[in-house]
Amino acid sequence: MDVLRRAHHYLLNHARLLDRLRFEALFAGGSRDRVLDVLRCYQNPDGGFGHALEPDLRGAASQPEPVEVAFWILDELDAFADPMVRSACDYLVSITTPEGGVPFCLPTVREAPRAPWWEPADGSPAHPHLIPTASLAGLLHAHGVDHPWRGPATDFCWTRIAAVDKTTPYEARAIVTFLDLVDDRERAGAEFDRLKDAILATVTLDPGASGEAHFPLDFAPRPLRLPLFTEDVLARHLDALAAAQSEEGGWNPNWPMWTPVVEHEWGGFVTVERLKTLRAYDRLPV
Repeated sequence: MDVLRRAHHYLLNHARLLDRLRFEALFAGGSRDRVLDVLRCYQNPDGGFGHALEPDLRGAASQPEPVEVAFWILDELDAFADPMVRSACDYLVSITTPEGGVPFCLPTVREAPRAPWWEPADGSPAHPHLIPTASLAGLLHAHGVDHPWRGPATDFCWTRIAAVDKTTPYEARAIVTFLDLVDDRERAGAEFDRLKDAILATVTLDPGASGEAHFPLDFAPRPLRLPLFTEDVLARHLDALAAAQSEEGGWNPNWPMWTPVVEHEWGGFVTVERLKTLRAYDRLPV
């Protein structure tokens, strides 16, 4: 229980209201409706999300990736019946390319400060990407949301994944999410078997590695249906995750913090995510 007490103290000192309320709803019997009320404030009239819901995108304009952030929060609350989901899917339809996917980010990202890695592709039209299309489609499958966007997005993911030979950590994580959650389990299993070695090549297996490493629990923050990691690998990384709680009570992001405010915002978000992972693997007190 001391883990939760220390984390709560950290969140009070550092986190956004959204992440403080997420902690309360998930770990302290707080109101889930209050989380949804705050999340709604990040949604724009077009159905997309902005306003630094994804802390590295500081602008108000809707972008694809903040929709994924919103969907993961709705997932943890089992709230995919909320009207925010349909509105967000309508927004995704409006930015979907003819191939059926959404871009990594849109040109409107240039209108406000942002992390240097959020850069839209040059030229027109925008190119679709598995990040975040694959995670968005996978979550809609997981919650049985049959919006018109889901079918073309799913087809795009299957086509793009079938063309993958080598991959990168963030793309691999999106692929794992899609394959773990999509309805067609036989097809997902076949693609997973084909890509498992390529996915594992992007994983940092040394729990003591520093820098922007991508650890097993980043790919499997909760138990997967896919046999990606052995139990001993997961146990070793869960031990390391528990030990990484700081003296202040939080968990620190391991990617560059490009402006001071994002260190606090990401710290709060990541701390809630780490607690969710420890609980998913029965590493927190009941």
